[in-house]
Amino acid sequence: MGNSNAADRVVQDLRVLAGTAAPGTRLPSVRELTVRHQASPVTVAAAIRQLVVEGLVETRSGRGTFVAARPGPAAAPDLSWQTVALGPRRFGEEEMQALLALPPSGAIPLSGGYLDADLQPAAALGAALARAARQPAAWQRGPAEGREDLRAWFAREAGGGLRADDMVICPGGQAALSSTLRALTGPGDTLLVESPTYLGALAAAHAAGLRAVPVPADHDGVRPDQLAAAFARTGARLFYCQPLFANPTGATLSPARRPEVLAAVQDAGAFLIEDDYARDLAIDGDPPAPLASADPHGHVIHLRSLTKSAAPGLRVAGLGARGPAGARLRAARLLDDFFVSGPLQQATVEFVTSPAWGRHRRGLRAELGNRRAALLGALRRHLPGLVPPVIPRGGLHLWVRLPDGADDVAVASAAAAAGVIVFPGRAWHAAEPPGPFLRLTYAATGAETMDEAVQRLRRVLL
Repeated sequence: MGNSNAADRVVQDLRVLAGTAAPGTRLPSVRELTVRHQASPVTVAAAIRQLVVEGLVETRSGRGTFVAARPGPAAAPDLSWQTVALGPRRFGEEEMQALLALPPSGAIPLSGGYLDADLQPAAALGAALARAARQPAAWQRGPAEGREDLRAWFAREAGGGLRADDMVICPGGQAALSSTLRALTGPGDTLLVESPTYLGALAAAHAAGLRAVPVPADHDGVRPDQLAAAFARTGARLFYCQPLFANPTGATLSPARRPEVLAAVQDAGAFLIEDDYARDLAIDGDPPAPLASADPHGHVIHLRSLTKSAAPGLRVAGLGARGPAGARLRAARLLDDFFVSGPLQQATVEFVTSPAWGRHRRGLRAELGNRRAALLGALRRHLPGLVPPVIPRGGLHLWVRLPDGADDVAVASAAAAAGVIVFPGRAWHAAEPPGPFLRLTYAATGAETMDEAVQRLRRVLL
């Protein structure tokens, strides 16, 4: 206690002297300060070091301690040159930032793509990660493609001919998608996408220098005849698809269309990126098997992330492909990140192979159903014209059409000012949108707040 008080006295004494004396002024010596404050030389030296770190004093070997030079007012930096050096801004960057922005205090979020904190299995994940972190082997470098047991789990979940050796572990679905586009295409190539489609896919395509061409889709998913025509017209060799609870529409590729879509891809000698982000987000009934399970010849590249169905911090995804395409993907991932954190991989495989995973999925299904029902009920009471004609059987979102002539961006901006966060629809289209839409997320807030959220939206629209 005495040493602490003495050190504080020395620091305050020197701070006052340094603040009133001119730069370069010699300050009392260690011996003088020792006598003045009845402190040990060690204590005085520690106080001087603290002020050196703060930039108030400087020591000169063999000469003593002096007041440090005070920097003059810095000129405002001129960063305007960067505008020329950087060139035009990339498509989708501003929209992605808005999509991932945290809602302001007091606002009700009907946007975003992650589960509300109340729906996340944080305790189970935390316990698994704590156990993994205590094991020294988890911190060592493992296989660049990821743990074999985790790759095997993703392969079993995908079904079909995929094996552990065909999989690579990635730090989330967006990283997996970006790597896939760069590995299998070159700048100027064409990427076919559903219309509308995931905003992050469009942003990744533009970042890779690709031309995104929309293919019409409806409540039963992408239209096979239009997909075949798009392949023939563009010569594309890659099609990005979310066949299960597509983001943003919630559509699921119908049983009748599944073989027709696979046939169109096979006839074109092309690849289909199956983004299976919503595998664990079913509400009504069980979801169909992944398209990869019906792909004997390696046309489907299967991508499954656990981030949407568990927690934003669980940045773990499995990416699988067979043959030379799989080899290219594994090489691309190595160049991008080397490998995913070992403790995170170990915690993930422990979690998804434990009873906690099944309990989480069952609880999540029930709660998502409650929240979807609450949002639909609020829309029917206050904005019946916005109720979708077909209700998605799972996923996180409702895709609602605004009245003709409405400006979706203006509506979203006004809604934010009114305290409810929604996302405008035009950014989800690779070309001109057929009308004004909003994406409303029911997983980001509780059922008890849905009515108030829709009432706030109603005041903007009416």
